[in-house]
Amino acid sequence: MGTLVYSAVASLDGYTADASGNFDWAAPDTEVHAFVNELERPVRTYLYGRRMFETMRYWDTAPTGPSGALRGSQVEHEYARIWQAARKVVYSETLESVGTSRTRLERVFDVDAVRSLVAAAEAEVSVGGPTLAATALRAGLVDSFWLVQAPVVVGGGTPVWPAELRLDLDLVDEHRFAGGAVFVRYRVARG
Repeated sequence: MGTLVYSAVASLDGYTADASGNFDWAAPDTEVHAFVNELERPVRTYLYGRRMFETMRYWDTAPTGPSGALRGSQVEHEYARIWQAARKVVYSETLESVGTSRTRLERVFDVDAVRSLVAAAEAEVSVGGPTLAATALRAGLVDSFWLVQAPVVVGGGTPVWPAELRLDLDLVDEHRFAGGAVFVRYRVARG
């Protein structure tokens, strides 16, 4: 049986993008990226809304091999391999098609269908993007959180958590990085 993980990078004040829509401050350094690669390695399915998918689709054609002629670092090549190997489900009413490998388009986020998908999964399923994650959180589908907090305060923007959400959490893991970012992993307390 799989678990549904909400994975995000956020500012210290809890935003995934600032008020202008920028998230360049969230770009991981090599140490953080390598750590995230290890977290993401067991993920076999990603669930995305349109905006998060359009950001992540870069990895579909990103270079995956070490070569002086290829752009990107070794950790970026490794992440591209991880992302390309996973299945992706994109929930959008507006996209015509997805155009990436191992990806299917769904028009509606059907809570029962997602619950069944996660239950049938042999590994973690990841929900990415705060809008889609809010739907999963409100439906009680999310089992745990992987959060990298960037060492920045942006003062407003897209919140990592939906308004008026109350969850009791158990801290499972934490890690501090040399560049000031902090990783925390929480499990939803199912009392």
